[in-house]
Amino acid sequence: MQLHWHTEPFLLISILVPLWLYFLAVGPGRSYFTTEPFPRSKALLFTLAVSLVYLTVGSPLDQIAEQYLFVMHMVQHMLLIYAIPLLLFWGTPSWLIDGVFKKYPLILKYSTPLLNPAVAGFLFTFSYTVWHIPVLYDAAINNKVIHILEHLNMFVTGIMMLWSIASPSVLLKPSPHGVKMLYIFVLMIGQLPVFAFLSFSDEILYVSYEFAPRIWGLSANQDQILGGVVMKLTNMVVSVGVLTVSFYQWYQKER
Repeated sequence: MQLHWHTEPFLLISILVPLWLYFLAVGPGRSYFTTEPFPRSKALLFTLAVSLVYLTVGSPLDQIAEQYLFVMHMVQHMLLIYAIPLLLFWGTPSWLIDGVFKKYPLILKYSTPLLNPAVAGFLFTFSYTVWHIPVLYDAAINNKVIHILEHLNMFVTGIMMLWSIASPSVLLKPSPHGVKMLYIFVLMIGQLPVFAFLSFSDEILYVSYEFAPRIWGLSANQDQILGGVVMKLTNMVVSVGVLTVSFYQWYQKER
């Protein structure tokens, strides 16, 4: 097995340009948005998020996920849905997001209904479920364009889904703590069918992995079950974390 790193111009440009624009905005362009000091920790978190994007889709992880192991493809999805969006939220100052909203009010106008928890939660759950239909999943594995669209869709809907939980925006702020708790609980329920579909099926669902070369001592069935476990475990860790923090902040506020 020969592993490689992706260096396609489109991939590198799509990663480096947002990072360049970010540092332009928080550096020389900060006075255009605010006079507030900018903590370096946020820049580190944003840079970590962008670096993690490349590690997710440009490192050998992507090759292993495409050609060998379903579980590693699931790891990619969890990074795109949860880890990277959260790091982007934590690394982006509120004045930058709200500054864009003020500069381009149409973005705020059309984003508001889409980022409503009910709409965003439904779009995320629906698209995530649909992408795990075997014919679409195998199509994404075997077609580079569809694969890019799959990952982009999961990343965007992941940001939408997490917006009402972790967004730093003041103009389009997160939901109240009680709503967050209900929201994350409903999302947990929404992922159960996909988890059960992957973990309790008696057959290998995806042809791409059924006939893939076996590595790491995992059979196709073990690989599929482990992928389902990674999906549900990640969802549980994030959900319990959100529930715990929201309950604590709610309790502190009501004291």
